[in-house]
Amino acid sequence: MKTTFLPLVVLGVLLLAAGCGDNTSNESSGTHIDGKPVVYTTNYPLFYFAQRIAGSVAAVQFPEIDGDPAFWQPEDEQVTSMQAASLILINGATYEKWATTVSLPSAKTIDTSAGFTDRFIAIADAATHSHGKDGEHSHTGTAFTTWMDFDQARQQALAVRDALIVLLPDQADTLSANADTLLADLAKLDTDIQSIATAIGNRPLVASHPVYHYFARRYALNIKPVLWEPETVPSAEEVNVLQAILAEHPAQWMIWEGEPAAESVALLKTIGVGSVVVDPAGNRPDAGDWLTVMQQNVANLKKLAPGSAD
Repeated sequence: MKTTFLPLVVLGVLLLAAGCGDNTSNESSGTHIDGKPVVYTTNYPLFYFAQRIAGSVAAVQFPEIDGDPAFWQPEDEQVTSMQAASLILINGATYEKWATTVSLPSAKTIDTSAGFTDRFIAIADAATHSHGKDGEHSHTGTAFTTWMDFDQARQQALAVRDALIVLLPDQADTLSANADTLLADLAKLDTDIQSIATAIGNRPLVASHPVYHYFARRYALNIKPVLWEPETVPSAEEVNVLQAILAEHPAQWMIWEGEPAAESVALLKTIGVGSVVVDPAGNRPDAGDWLTVMQQNVANLKKLAPGSAD
């Protein structure tokens, strides 16, 4: 059996969760569904990590969220379901803004980014804007798209693995083996993007939204953001803001967090800026899964390297 050394805080936090519920139940009992412990996740990357690692031994759940989970406000019944779960996996880094007004049971809540809090990036004086269905908000505070640095994603996946092993110690070998395949996928993503970023070098880039802080730092990319939405054609004022940025930061590419409107792509093309999608996949994709989205991001990023075909 592979020996896994768990942080003391994870061991202490999960002892209660490991003993909760009726493991023989074949019906939903809050902590278990069909005899499997319920693992509740608060964004899609954690859902994907937990599913990959748990396989068939846990019931991993992520609520249907219309919009960006980073600006989600759970309904009362969703909070109740979360509180009843055997294990709650949160992203941390201020991702779960609702958590300041909700009481989560500390005995079974794992902050998957707690291991690198000293690497969090502070954002100052971000403008207030809206995401349509998400309402008005600001990105001032702590950057929260932690997993876009794939080394940090690795650390979050390890936190998920360790928590699941404490919850299901008799499945430690299976959980460790499943985690190893996920970690290999994350390592390949990291290596692939490092290689592309090296080819891009310090070439200036712009981003449609301020969600690439950890991505830019990890891969030494020279990115300046604006506040555009993929589904909304920018106004003349927003284009003027971009052109002022381009005067000092002559980017030839904009990185979008989602598929942009055709009119936006055409507009950018008139000022010499191409468009490429690097989707953080904080919510469920329309097709594929988190890994296939990231693999497509890698393919898209190759367009930015000098000498590549546009």
